[in-house]
Amino acid sequence: MSAAFTLSLSGRMALVTGAGTGIGRAIALAFAQAGASVVVNHWGRAALAGELAREIEDTGARAWVVEADVSQAGDVVRMAEQVQRTCGPVDVLVNNAGIIQEKPFLQTTEEDWDRMLSTDLKSVFLMSRAFLPAMVARQRGVIINMASDLAVLGRAHYAPYCAAKAGVIGITRSLAREFAPAIRINAIAPGPVNTAMVSPESMSPEWMARELDIPQHRIAEPQEIAATALFLASDSSRFYCGQVLGPNGGSVMA
Repeated sequence: MSAAFTLSLSGRMALVTGAGTGIGRAIALAFAQAGASVVVNHWGRAALAGELAREIEDTGARAWVVEADVSQAGDVVRMAEQVQRTCGPVDVLVNNAGIIQEKPFLQTTEEDWDRMLSTDLKSVFLMSRAFLPAMVARQRGVIINMASDLAVLGRAHYAPYCAAKAGVIGITRSLAREFAPAIRINAIAPGPVNTAMVSPESMSPEWMARELDIPQHRIAEPQEIAATALFLASDSSRFYCGQVLGPNGGSVMA
């Protein structure tokens, strides 16, 4: 039995949304290094996605780049058809694409709300709806959804983001119950991570102080989140169902 528990993804096809930068980029590389072929999804980041695809191919893995706005149903349907036609069936889907906005609630517009919920939550619904049928037909597959520690903690000036990420946890648990045992669906809820959205260069001193006010007293690197994604994608996590793993430096302890 012990030989079956491995972090190898050899022979598997993975699709990572929002893979041009940050956590998505690190996950795509980690999967490739573990033997997976990787579909790199991006929206408006062609140069970065192409560079990532070349890095993936340098590991000996195959890579495809697909541009699509995962908050738009038409784009998602088109991408699903293209991927399944040219790349083959997807074994591991990582719903990583997301945005963040800091804004006082009373200044938050309906457009702010709709944009956040569409990108961070509706995209999980659209992508899962597009790729689950093939997984069900094959009776195997893995879906990993990117949530956040703020889904649990909440934070002033982040109401749409917190609501969207709480919704990600909710849909993860619902789908995990509906599609188990053949399809394994779990979520990751990171704490602060050094990406373009949350980085020392982009944060005010006050914002940085909030992010560092956790037991680990530091911001994670994207590769540390990718390690959790690799675990959830692999056979080593095959008894995980509807779980929310928290590489968060101690911001949430549960």
